[in-house]
Amino acid sequence: MEVVHNKKSQTPNSTTKPQKSMSPWAMARRKFMKNKLAMISLCYLIVLGILSFLAPYITTADISRVNIGDMSLAPSAEHWFGTDTSGRDVFTRLLYGGRVSLLVGISCTTIILFIGTLIGSVAGYFGGMVDSMFMRFTDFILNFPFLVFVIVLNAILFGIVSGIWVLIVVLSILGWGGVARLVRSKILSEKENEYILASISIGCKPGKIILKHLLPNVLTTVIVQATILFATMIVAESGLSYLGFGVPQEVPSWGNMLAASQQPEVLQNMPWIWVPPALVLILTILSINFIGEGVKEALNPKSYR
Repeated sequence: MEVVHNKKSQTPNSTTKPQKSMSPWAMARRKFMKNKLAMISLCYLIVLGILSFLAPYITTADISRVNIGDMSLAPSAEHWFGTDTSGRDVFTRLLYGGRVSLLVGISCTTIILFIGTLIGSVAGYFGGMVDSMFMRFTDFILNFPFLVFVIVLNAILFGIVSGIWVLIVVLSILGWGGVARLVRSKILSEKENEYILASISIGCKPGKIILKHLLPNVLTTVIVQATILFATMIVAESGLSYLGFGVPQEVPSWGNMLAASQQPEVLQNMPWIWVPPALVLILTILSINFIGEGVKEALNPKSYR
């Protein structure tokens, strides 16, 4: 009896193509997009940012003019979130306050990351006397009582720098120490790898080694740190403005709006004045933290299957 072999079953499928391997960044992006909580938080921040920075086109109410006839009005069709004790529309001030709070957070985070990454990478790469000098200066910055020196520097720079940039400069000057130490520790471990030693042996300049070889390998840590800093700077601005040492009182911010709750009458009988900025601030900080956790999980190579 002749056995007939099924050649079709033995021959490989010619239509099957080998799957392309994904880059680490593509894998991280895919994993982050699967995190529903992080994606919802990201959408919330995007919508909040768009509404805040388009505030002049959304509402035409004056954010600074005191209107005695409209003082402490409850929410209505004319004033969606009511008015404060000076007759100013709460919804309008909430949008403009978002512009200020988000601007402070983004600006401070950018400046702090730049200064901290620069100092930490230079100190970690060169070591020796350079490392000792930069780290002692970093320790000097970290030893400052943060709140006290923010208030003092804010008072000193108030006549030199105008508006909210006083607070941005002060927070940036006092906030880069932690980033510098973190980047330095990562650079110290990365520079001992063989590819760095090979780059040094063939005569690569230190600047090129730091920018093209070391910093890309610590970028994931810097990105995660950026989300933490963003939330921290918004909280710092709101807290200082609440105490009267942050953004000038005439400039609307979430902290300045919350300062009205210091009055017992407002706190007990006029919740529409302080509840909206409090809720927006809480949701914003939670969203940033959820995004940070999502980014941390997505960039963790041990989480890939």
